[in-house]
Amino acid sequence: MPEKQPPSHLAGLRTVALFESLKGILALLVGYGLFSLVHKDVGEFTEHLIQHLHLNPDRHMSQALIHAAERVTEGKMLALAFGALAYATIRFIESYGLWHAREWAEWFALLSGCLYLPWEIYELLRKATPFRWGVLLINPKPQPQGPSPG
Repeated sequence: MPEKQPPSHLAGLRTVALFESLKGILALLVGYGLFSLVHKDVGEFTEHLIQHLHLNPDRHMSQALIHAAERVTEGKMLALAFGALAYATIRFIESYGLWHAREWAEWFALLSGCLYLPWEIYELLRKATPFRWGVLLINPKPQPQGPSPG
């Protein structure tokens, strides 16, 4: 028989589940947006976006964005779109499990949170800053709860 979770623990799990669902929805929207750009001129789209946002197209960041967009291939766009869909799927699986207080979901959340550690450590080794140390040390990782004794 499954162990009854305290209300505060269940509320915490459901809060994290909602957050993960929001990340999944955002990833779906990004994936959809990327799929919609597959057969379009991404450089031209970027120029229109910069104009629409009233950004100065002569600034360094605008120029860098336009040049990067002009180099994007359809294959890269599809890979990014499918990556966004895969990320959304992972977030929704995690969200479902946490919402229903499944023990596997807490472990799944711990492991998926640890997937970012290599990049965090790489950035820290590349150039240590107080911000990067903070991201590594303060970034909360869920702690799976085993069955309570007694």
